[in-house]
Amino acid sequence: MKQFIDRDDAGRRLAVALHQRLPGHRAGDGTVVLALPRGGVPVAAQVAAALGAPLGLLIVRKVGAPSQPELAMGAVASGGVVIRNEPVIRAIGLSEAAFARATALAEAELAAKERLYGTRAGPADIAGKTVILVDDGAATGATMRAAVAAAKKRSAARVVVALPTASEEAAAALATGADDLVCLDTPEPYFAVGYWYRDFAQVGDDEVARLLENAGRGGSATPAREA
Repeated sequence: MKQFIDRDDAGRRLAVALHQRLPGHRAGDGTVVLALPRGGVPVAAQVAAALGAPLGLLIVRKVGAPSQPELAMGAVASGGVVIRNEPVIRAIGLSEAAFARATALAEAELAAKERLYGTRAGPADIAGKTVILVDDGAATGATMRAAVAAAKKRSAARVVVALPTASEEAAAALATGADDLVCLDTPEPYFAVGYWYRDFAQVGDDEVARLLENAGRGGSATPAREA
């Protein structure tokens, strides 16, 4: 059972594991690192810097349960991807109409994030490339499953999911959907992603923008701290 200092620490450890697991993936070989914003961006920045790979975003939004917004009953991703978390939908007894309303809300939030990040979210073309999808963790795995589907829809040659921490259930589902899974720890019982970090401060849009700009200049992955 691991507890990370913060997302930077998790990213550095994840980069080491990726080097060991995927030794052929280096700069210039068609590998792209895509982060799930916002929490996945500091983790992915460390991974991209270590691999010498370009850093971008794959924007995904959770479809939260009406009474528990943090409980993922599905997720949406760029390109019209919708993932359903059927066990959660059944457990809360949600109607199809209610799921459709919640999905529409998530899609509106997704569109707003796409407008906010705009061209900074690149690289846009991932066809034929190996895509490493990075987040700070996965409790249900719904958002990362949507990201995997979105990357495959955009014709990625290979999709690798890279996570510092995940529940056993989420890791099993992602290992089935992705071409490869690199996950540092799958503690049980899982609780929430933030439980496995000493510092799990919220990542703001300004920090995301700084990290993307810094990566584009080829600078250090260490982000500026918010006040």
